Amino acid sequence: MIAPHQKTTLWLAYALHRTSGLALSVFLPAHFYVLSLALTTAGGLDDFLIWSDQPLVKFAEFGLIFLLAIHFFGGIRLMALEFLPWSPRQKTYAAVALAGSFFVSCTFLLSAV
Repeated sequence: MIAPHQKTTLWLAYALHRTSGLALSVFLPAHFYVLSLALTTAGGLDDFLIWSDQPLVKFAEFGLIFLLAIHFFGGIRLMALEFLPWSPRQKTYAAVALAGSFFVSCTFLLSAV
């Protein structure tokens, strides 16, 4: 059962920020592995880069950029919450963070395709 406070926009912004951080931390070992390919094998990175030109991988990169952007803008929203005077426009800041994240990730997707 969903608690009443979990239906608010600010709680959803918190949950999205937390979830995106967890997803990015799961991605990090894969990223380090790909970086190690550049250092250890000559053709390993080239093979990976050829594989990464597939449309499904480009769409997955869109998701990754969206997660990164939502975590970034959500973090900025949280810092504003901590360091600026309280404002009743916190829901607006959460919506702007989501819209900015979607804009950044769609811009990346359009440039990648």
